[in-house]
Amino acid sequence: MGLLGAALGVLDGRPWLGLLGWGLLGLLGFLVFGLYVLHLAVVHFLPPQDLRRRYGAEWALVTGGSSGIGRSLCFRLAEQGLNVVVVALADDLLDKTAADLAAKFPERQFRKVPANLGKPGYLEAIDRATKDLDVQVVFNNAGYMPSGFFVKMTLPSLMANLECNLTSAVQITHHFTTKMVEGGLPGCVCFTSSAAALMPSPLSIQYAATKCFLSSFASSLATEVTSKGIDVLAVHPSPVASNFYSNKEQKAKMDALDFFQGFAISPDKLPDEILRAIGRTVYTDIGPTAYSFRLMMKVVDYNFLATLMSKIAHHLPDYKRNSVED
Repeated sequence: MGLLGAALGVLDGRPWLGLLGWGLLGLLGFLVFGLYVLHLAVVHFLPPQDLRRRYGAEWALVTGGSSGIGRSLCFRLAEQGLNVVVVALADDLLDKTAADLAAKFPERQFRKVPANLGKPGYLEAIDRATKDLDVQVVFNNAGYMPSGFFVKMTLPSLMANLECNLTSAVQITHHFTTKMVEGGLPGCVCFTSSAAALMPSPLSIQYAATKCFLSSFASSLATEVTSKGIDVLAVHPSPVASNFYSNKEQKAKMDALDFFQGFAISPDKLPDEILRAIGRTVYTDIGPTAYSFRLMMKVVDYNFLATLMSKIAHHLPDYKRNSVED
């Protein structure tokens, strides 16, 4: 007799069978939903960690550190007494962030590394800037989202996006984790993934795919280096209220994106949520969009959803609008 039949056993005069059935259903529900909610709640209510104290660290590095989440992280890490290497595009935002950090934390050291993570040469620039440092806290935060039909994008622009969102994170992680392991130094490596990694994302497919890679990469890397004192974390934030969504690469008008931006959270709220999670979990979801996506994918089979979307996407407003615009 199946679970449903067992649960209904009470109807045929065997109440113990019904209780057993409901108990099994409850256990299944706890395994599917309860462990996620419990783990999330425990992490959320723990205090943010002081990474300088946790690892005995002096230096942190943040990519994409000139704006949004990256900028907020730089200021929060400096508050903890860490010196910070800020890696970002060579523009006014980088100069302003470096100046603001130096003005607010005159007792700290800051090194700005102008680098385009979408083009080769960034790792050499980072290595030169940090050769004399023990960097034990690494935030791979840089990334951007091209939007529109995949076949309408140029191959060079796609490869530059892969380099920035994915390849640069792998190279930077390899560089610093190797130094930490060889030097016997504890530390952490964090990846800014996205709620978009949790489900199929038409018209932003490469962004979702690169973020999905980062989450998978982080979870597998954690199994190799946690025992060596290096914590690994993938962060899935909901949309963040920053200039991320005004990136020049975002060319498509998307109602879905506009809708989720309505639930955007301030980048200044993320650092403490991230600091709560480091070393306590490998994944952390932040904000209502990430929570809802995660829970939905526990109910709906990913393959079923992807197949369904492939059949109906051409009827949706975003698809039709961008088809006309292209």
